[in-house]
Amino acid sequence: MKSRSGPAKKPKASRTPPPVSPHAPFTPGPGVPMGTTSKLHPAIGMGLWALGRWTREDEERTTATLRRALEVGLRWFDTAEVYGTGRSERLLGDVLSQSGALVPPAFLSTKLSWEHLRASQVRASLLGSLQRIGRSSIDLYLVHAPDPHVPVRETMGVLEALWKEGRIGSIGVSNFSVDQLEAARSALSETEVVVNQVLYNMFDRREGDDILDYCRHHAIVVEAYTPLARGLLAGRYLDGKLPAAEVRLRTQGLFEGDRFGEVVVRARELRMLAEQEKVPMASLALHWLARQGVAPIVGASRPEQVDDLAAAWSVRPTDSALDRADELTRG
Repeated sequence: MKSRSGPAKKPKASRTPPPVSPHAPFTPGPGVPMGTTSKLHPAIGMGLWALGRWTREDEERTTATLRRALEVGLRWFDTAEVYGTGRSERLLGDVLSQSGALVPPAFLSTKLSWEHLRASQVRASLLGSLQRIGRSSIDLYLVHAPDPHVPVRETMGVLEALWKEGRIGSIGVSNFSVDQLEAARSALSETEVVVNQVLYNMFDRREGDDILDYCRHHAIVVEAYTPLARGLLAGRYLDGKLPAAEVRLRTQGLFEGDRFGEVVVRARELRMLAEQEKVPMASLALHWLARQGVAPIVGASRPEQVDDLAAAWSVRPTDSALDRADELTRG
């Protein structure tokens, strides 16, 4: 604790950069190569899980969030047919239809539900998603999660046919283990699985670490959802506020019991490191992923959260700071 004695000192200026203006230039980055294709996957994007969960009265706010994302320069939007049972896709489509031609253009990904993996269901699911979004094709189509009762070959066969038709730009998966990835890749004959989207952040590395080496070897992009650990890696819950029950349920034990106390201690050290480096705390978490070639998907449900994301991404910490952040959060 600092001594209270001695002459009063002038208060220090805030070390954290202010949020980026909604009209300030925002550069997502050069992108990550997808497989052996010539396509580049965006370096950072916005996940729309929350945007399909709200009541109708909240649509104005969620629509404003999407518009702010377009204003700051975000172009990759990740959604799914199960988000709000299609409502997230509809909101995205409505905003894009009102935005005119975008430069650069939007990169859109959506997901096939684990409940619709049968050959007789896949095409109808994709066409439903495209109708809601207002597009004739999607840049990236992911299998949301595997179903042990449905052979992956059955699903991949239809996806490859849709890819040949030009309905799908690229095929990906989500929440697949290495063995499941192998099976999915072997089921394709003319194209590749170019993405695996998994839970991955500094405090929860189990899924990401398990598949990262394999994906690097096969030029598969790893997309990281929950990259800020429900806000913990951006400074949330560090000053006494406890996470809501719903948040605790969706973090696989990260916020439970003794583990939560331990994680908060390390997160506070990470916050101190960010202050020393004069960067937003979230910069450490996002650029730690980016340095590994991982593409983070950050959730936002309010326009100011989009500004915070832009501010965090626009400042890259030093490699030594990222190394130290890795040590602090690894435990």
